[in-house]
Order: sequence, then C-alpha cells, then structure tokens
Amino acid sequence: MRLPFRRRAVPPDRPGGDEPPDSNRSKPSGNQAPGRSDDHVGHALRAPSRLHAFNRYEIKYLMPSTAVPVLRRALANRLDTDSHGVGGGYGVWSVYYDTRDLRFYWEKIEGLRFRRKLRVRHYGDRSTVNDDSTVFVEIKQRVNRVTQKRRVALPYHLARDLCDRREMVAHEPGQRAFLEEVLDLLCRLDLRPVAMTGYQREAFVGRGAEAGLRVTVDQRVRGRDRDFHLGADAENRLIVPPRLAVVELKANERVPYWLTDLAAELDMSVVRISKYCQSVEAFGRVPRSIFHVSDDDPAGAPVPAAARSEA
Repeated sequence: MRLPFRRRAVPPDRPGGDEPPDSNRSKPSGNQAPGRSDDHVGHALRAPSRLHAFNRYEIKYLMPSTAVPVLRRALANRLDTDSHGVGGGYGVWSVYYDTRDLRFYWEKIEGLRFRRKLRVRHYGDRSTVNDDSTVFVEIKQRVNRVTQKRRVALPYHLARDLCDRREMVAHEPGQRAFLEEVLDLLCRLDLRPVAMTGYQREAFVGRGAEAGLRVTVDQRVRGRDRDFHLGADAENRLIVPPRLAVVELKANERVPYWLTDLAAELDMSVVRISKYCQSVEAFGRVPRSIFHVSDDDPAGAPVPAAARSEA
C-alpha cells in the first residue's frame, strides 16, 4: 500500500534520542547461562516492529588480521559473543545514498560536528536477499562526539519504494515522522545510491554493568560503485587491505579502561576510517583523502592527535 507523502520540515539539529524504554531491553539476569547473554542492548534494533534510536560513543581502530585471534580470546574473557554471529560472524551489506557532489562524503572528510548519512542495510548472506527480506533504512548522524542512529525495519521492496522511488510506504504510526525525515532528505537533497559496502562481522556485547558496551571486528571489507541491488550477483572489490581488520569500540557512556588498555597492548591504531568514504575513494569518485587506508600503510594511517576529537 502506498500512502501520500506530505513533506515536513525537519530541523537539522533534531536529536536522535535514546533507545525507547519499551524496546524489549532485558536486564541482566543472575541465572543466565555462562558464555551467552540476552544481548538486546546490542540488537534491540533488529526488531522489525518499532522505530529504534540510540546514542553512543565510538572509537575505531585498525589491526592486522593475524592478531584478531588474540583479540578474540581477550574479549571472550570479559564479553559475550553476539548471539546473531553463530559460526564465525555474519555479513553486513549497506547501500549508501548521497548527493551528486557527495555532500555526506565531504562532511565526513571535513569533520563537521554535525553530519549524517542515509543507508539501507542488510544483515546476513546477500545471495538470499529478495523483495521480502528484512532490511533497515537508517539515518546515522554525528552530533559533536556522539553518534546517533535511527532506523526502521522494512521488507526490501518497501525500502526501495521509499528510498529509490521516494514514495511513502505502509508503516506503523510511530514510524511516520522518521519516514518523512528520510523522504525529506531524499527529495530536498536529490539523494541517490552512490556506494555499497560489505564485510564479515564478529561482535561482542557487554554484560552486567557493561551492558551498553559493544565491540565489533570487521574483516574482508568490500565495496562496489554500481549494481546497487543488495541481492545482485555483482563483483565486489576489497576496499580495505585484506591483511587489516577494522575494530570498533562502542559504548553508551564511556569505553572502559581495560578495553583501551587492551587496544594499546595490541598496538591497535586509532583511525578516522569510514567504510563509505573508503568505497567512494577506492572507485575514483574523488582523490584519496589523508584518511584513506591503502595497501602500503603499515597498519593504516593513525589519526593525528589534533584530529582525534573530530574522528
């Protein structure tokens, strides 16, 4: 069912808000089975029936893929494995939307304190994607040093109606304001698919007092600049050297000291990497920026101290 779209102005500084209190977040249980947590904090956003939003702090690192087993063992001592990552993780595939002159790309490169991007994301094997597969339409934005993400789950055919055909789609009442904001961005900025990324992700989630903590390890980061259907049988190219893994530490309030100490012990390099920007640069849409991770980087270019606050 298609519904008429009434454009509504959305203030650019509108906050994303915290995760809603009714998002099925479960509290840690003392009788929980060891080695497995009820990781709704990390994955409440997967539920298809609600609009979800949350704020968090993120730090990104690069490390050699050969050191990932050491990191994995260390994390397993303090964190639980993401229950969606059975059998060595899961695929993450995203289509990014931008303007003709790559406005969102340049906002990231220039380190604007308020910036955002629009994407459609699928978790799992892209070869199984069809019109009824669940995908997520997301606005991810940065406000000062806080990352805010809002998204809704839709069948893939409705996500394409929304983002490619710019049509309002059937939705729950609480989702309309977000969908109108997506449509406003698409129409006002004339957004279109620009790049696609994909990678294999392992995720770890905190428990107890660290329930808001999440660590992700992404390897084999690939991309393409055409054939933007998520299920297309199209060739992808490595956009981050395969010998490197991208590690992200994500926390609601602060990253615990034991985790930053672990990163230092493993000589992980803080980087200001964006997989979207890597893909745009890898396919020659723009000259490579100083943040681009290339084959001749020993472990990626560390972020200069002056730039870390903008990362």
